[in-house]
Amino acid sequence: MNGTEFQKVEEAVSFTTRIIGRLECGPLVSDELGIAQNVISRLWQRFQDDGNVRRRYSTGRPRVTTPNEDQYLAVTAKGNWRSIASDLSRQLSSATGTTISRQTVYRRLGKIGLYARRPVRCVPLTATHCRLRLAWSREHALWTPQQWACVMFSDESRFSLQSDSRRTFIWRAPGTRYQQENIIERYGGAGVLVWGGIILGSRTDLHVQIGTMTSQIYRDVILEQHVRLFRGAMGAQFVFMDDNARPHRANIVSECLQSEDITRMDWPAFSPDLNPVEHVWDMLGRRVAARQPPPTCLPELRRALLFEWCNIPQDQIDNLILSMPRRCTDCIASSGRHTMY
Repeated sequence: MNGTEFQKVEEAVSFTTRIIGRLECGPLVSDELGIAQNVISRLWQRFQDDGNVRRRYSTGRPRVTTPNEDQYLAVTAKGNWRSIASDLSRQLSSATGTTISRQTVYRRLGKIGLYARRPVRCVPLTATHCRLRLAWSREHALWTPQQWACVMFSDESRFSLQSDSRRTFIWRAPGTRYQQENIIERYGGAGVLVWGGIILGSRTDLHVQIGTMTSQIYRDVILEQHVRLFRGAMGAQFVFMDDNARPHRANIVSECLQSEDITRMDWPAFSPDLNPVEHVWDMLGRRVAARQPPPTCLPELRRALLFEWCNIPQDQIDNLILSMPRRCTDCIASSGRHTMY
């Protein structure tokens, strides 16, 4: 107890002692001291019972779990990091007979630094993927904004009428979000396919693909109707980035790029976190999901995607492109593994 706290206690004791003194002398003191009568009565009863007016010591509400039970919760949560609080509560009750609430589970695990958080969803990476990602990041880490301004980043994405709420939680410590054991690897799913390209200061029109994106469609529609126009406007300094999807690497696509004198950027496989377009898809998805009323059929979804794509602020897209040096640095720091992007 510091000096200030000790002084407050002494003042409180002195004040209650004055009350007892008045009571022993007989007169009514509630009006005189400005204290409620029920407070006066409780102090008088305490003085008669104990001979003093200090607050009785109380240990508070007893803990519902023992240290051993707290340890059991911790071991169980770490062993099955996807388990939810109600499951942990049931397992504890089955093992020890002690029943606790979900809130108690959160408090006990929070005491040891474990918190329920959504896992990061990423594509699976092999050692070869990490090596290639690391090499690419080292090669481009010192690129200037002027060099990045010449690159068109492109990608496809799928959108669905049904949102993925991803109501999955894991138990992890702060600062461990991107550790491998806290990542759920992401795989493809069905939906409406779209393609888009971004470049500093501009973007392509959004292409909504009906059916599968084949190499012929990629050449005839994506390259001929979108990419080629930017190459003509920017000249030989233009660089086109696309990923390693099979339609992108077909011979007819490579021949088209060569005939149009379009430079293609080498790209490491399974590296959506290095592509700023991924964040544009996130923006687009949030904007479509926020529409009132939301799209209820595929034609409405298509119209919403086209409208919202055109209305994403260009400065937000530019900031994503200018984040490329940081993305490279982060990939190098993680030795080619998953990054915060």
